Amino acid sequence: MTLDLPVIRAQFPALNRDAIFLDNPGGTQISRQSLERINRYLLENNANHGGAFATSQASDAILHEAHQAMADFYNATHPDEIIFGNNMTTLTLHISRSISRTWQPGDGIVVTRLDHDANVSPWLLAAQDRGCQVHWVDFDVEDGTLKMDDLQKALDHKPRLLAVGYASNSLGTINPLADIIPMAHATGAQVYVDAVQYAPHGPIDVQELDCDFLVSSSYKFFGNHSGILYGKRALLEELFAYKVRPASNDLPDKFETGTQNHEGLAGVLGAVEYFEWLGKQFGGEHAEGLREHGYQGRRLHLKQAMRAIRAYEFELMRALLEALESVPGLRVYGLTDPLRLGERLATFSLRLKDIPPRALAEKLAAQNIYTWDGNYYAINVTERLGLEASGGMLRIGAVHYNTLEEIDRLRSALHQIAA
Repeated sequence: MTLDLPVIRAQFPALNRDAIFLDNPGGTQISRQSLERINRYLLENNANHGGAFATSQASDAILHEAHQAMADFYNATHPDEIIFGNNMTTLTLHISRSISRTWQPGDGIVVTRLDHDANVSPWLLAAQDRGCQVHWVDFDVEDGTLKMDDLQKALDHKPRLLAVGYASNSLGTINPLADIIPMAHATGAQVYVDAVQYAPHGPIDVQELDCDFLVSSSYKFFGNHSGILYGKRALLEELFAYKVRPASNDLPDKFETGTQNHEGLAGVLGAVEYFEWLGKQFGGEHAEGLREHGYQGRRLHLKQAMRAIRAYEFELMRALLEALESVPGLRVYGLTDPLRLGERLATFSLRLKDIPPRALAEKLAAQNIYTWDGNYYAINVTERLGLEASGGMLRIGAVHYNTLEEIDRLRSALHQIAA
């Protein structure tokens, strides 16, 4: 069964307006399930952690359920492997201090020029503090893919850690983690994956990937503003935690410093429940091989949902690429080969003639088409492409609640502006 877009869009209250949301790589609209979980928490369970009374106990039950839900979403082995925080950036800055505590002067780390800076600067700062060397991996400026030869050369230095993205928030490239992670582990490096951009578009299985850490943000997958880190349990248990003295040393409390955003965790639970609903409603034809792989219950429905989303977004990608390439004077950066759509997301960055990206975004906004401009914190990408000084690029990103009709409206608007 293909996605029923009117039914899907009815799950998003914000879509009930004359606006086309193509700013999704910067943050998606919230699902009804996430919103209802937040409201219900604040009205029925609002209390601090660990109390002897009813609302505190009900609150703790919700928090545990949220950890279990994200363990299911990532296919982690245990809810204790899930750490919540304000956002991906804050979590990475926090955990990088613990991870780098044992690094020694002369040790090395590897970062890439394709990544969001939240998976670059925390590691640069940690390397600076510990006297470590930084090895950079470049990307091909023609197709936006990581240079695997560069990666191997960097790994030959036997670094302590490789920080790499699941997908580029700028060019939409999906990195071949199934190849990259074994390469890194073969040299003794731990692997820290930024999955923020990939999470709303495809299934994640941290056990199959065998990554050491992986992090995403729920406001990018139809929830509220919250960050969610996965770490292998053995690694999290052995890491030193920077925390206050009365806080528990048990996971996940060890790294969830202070009082958490409890209603936010409830919202993340609701976002996962949205995916579960979608998998039950529309994922039936996408179940092949999943049960044999060991998925069952909610984990099965989540993987069905992400397969259904990925299949529909292929249609959006094809339509979006065709629309963009039909506009005179428009250049798309990154992969544009229709036969390689499996290597990218429906996230496209572009320039149109000599129009500054901000001016182009404003012209589209005047027609109620929402896009993003600049570097989107992937500053190494815009610098490498020679575009940072001139305003970066315009970014257009579709998700599964977008329609082909919206792509047609975008095409018409771009043709009008180009003329």
